[in-house]
Amino acid sequence: MSFEWTPDRITALIALWEEGLTTSVIGDRLGITKNAVVGKVHRLGLPKRGSPIKPKPVVKKKTNTVTMAQLRPGMCVWPTGDPATDDFYFCGDKSEDGRPYCSEHCAKAYVKPSKEDRQRRAANMR
Repeated sequence: MSFEWTPDRITALIALWEEGLTTSVIGDRLGITKNAVVGKVHRLGLPKRGSPIKPKPVVKKKTNTVTMAQLRPGMCVWPTGDPATDDFYFCGDKSEDGRPYCSEHCAKAYVKPSKEDRQRRAANMR
């Protein structure tokens, strides 16, 4: 199946683009792929639009973070950042009894293996 960009189809593409529809929706309405829409939009020099993909939120440093010199027994020693930079710190929350980390970081550090993991390890030991 071939698709020809006639003046009517180009006019329709421009109108749909200006409505702010996604390339997928425009492609569906014109009976073509979204990549065909993207290519034609680029060749026509239509104005660019921002990506619909939202950036991940920046994780802000917790207010109770501590440096190595500030660490005391009973504090969470979960490290964050690059030790070679000034932005390196430790969690500093109250650690769980007998553990070096707070409950949040224990959940990350101590992951129980799944049944499949245990079976795989057992099979590898034979």
